[in-house]
Amino acid sequence: MSTLSYTVTDSVTMLRRNLKHAMRYPSMTIPVVAIPVVMLLLFVYVFGNALGAGVAPGAHGHYVDYVAPGIILMATTYGSVSVAVSVCSDMTEGIINRFRTLSISRTAVLNGHVLGGVIQTLLSVVLVIGAALLIGFRPDATPLEWLATAGLLTLVIVALTTLAAGMGLRAKTVEAASNAPFPLTFLPFLGSAIVPTGSMPTVVRWFAEYQPFTPVTETLRGLLTGTAIGNSGVVAVAWCVGLTAVGHLRARSAYDKA
Repeated sequence: MSTLSYTVTDSVTMLRRNLKHAMRYPSMTIPVVAIPVVMLLLFVYVFGNALGAGVAPGAHGHYVDYVAPGIILMATTYGSVSVAVSVCSDMTEGIINRFRTLSISRTAVLNGHVLGGVIQTLLSVVLVIGAALLIGFRPDATPLEWLATAGLLTLVIVALTTLAAGMGLRAKTVEAASNAPFPLTFLPFLGSAIVPTGSMPTVVRWFAEYQPFTPVTETLRGLLTGTAIGNSGVVAVAWCVGLTAVGHLRARSAYDKA
């Protein structure tokens, strides 16, 4: 077998291990779904009429079409927390030292964590989309636009999961690892996920327009509801590729030094 074949085989083994852990210990997986759904219900049914008056005058039924893409994006950020915790657990409990004594690919451990996190987060995104549809979200996307939406969400999840793996490797304790990705979960709020950036004060608006989650949100909203995308799609993909590259380099460097 070639080196690539060994790497793929070992990565699949590590992926199976991580998925089994997620099934046996769902305490980190359940919040990935529960928190975005709670946020969706909160913003639609509690704040919907007030916020919707400035976004989509009428009733919360229109506002759900605006806010749902942002909440779907938020769901991708919560999966990063479980990845950081699982990586840190492996590093602090000694299992990594045992893996290093085995004849397995050095990248397989990280690959397994990243792929496992991507699969779990994608499943949670599907459930959040289902919840949004149940409370009135009515996208008019074509099959091709749904495919593009899935591709963009996958890129975002890969980028965030790779960054989270690096955070977990650098964290000294599981508690620190669980806190490290939380800034990522708040960034969508400081973008166009909840309200348009044009309604924000100047300094906040400048930050919101140039941070990575705003072009992703606008691209998702355009694909699902038909609003203008402009150059947001290109910018969103560029952010995802750049963050994935940075996260991969940081994770490999931290893993080699550990």
